[in-house]
Amino acid sequence: MKKTIRVVGAVIENEKKEILCALRSSEMTLPNLWEFPGGKIENGETPEQSLKREIQEELACNIKIGEKIEEVTYEYESVIVNLLTYKAQILEGTPTAEEHAELRWVSRNRIDELKWAPADIPTVEKLKKSETFRY
Repeated sequence: MKKTIRVVGAVIENEKKEILCALRSSEMTLPNLWEFPGGKIENGETPEQSLKREIQEELACNIKIGEKIEEVTYEYESVIVNLLTYKAQILEGTPTAEEHAELRWVSRNRIDELKWAPADIPTVEKLKKSETFRY
């Protein structure tokens, strides 16, 4: 039986209404695919606590978390991923790629031009349909 891992992703929008996209490095699983920054939910953490910790580790930023956008369960070859994506806003810090190959701010109408990790695609589809965030 495949292991299920629970993960969180932050959909961070800047003042120009662009969304922060993160490119997985060649050393990561799913190399060279784009994702929303975030990571595994550790034992005892809520998704929100996990997301704040992961964004601090991956981007060196503090965030405020808004509403949940999407919950996706995707079965990869070796693992099942349960991904929760949330709207998020940077409170302090400038995103730096601590773990990713690249970070890129992308406008909503061009977001689907990137090659996304499969579990992130339903969130991308939802973002394409919505104009902007409400916090």
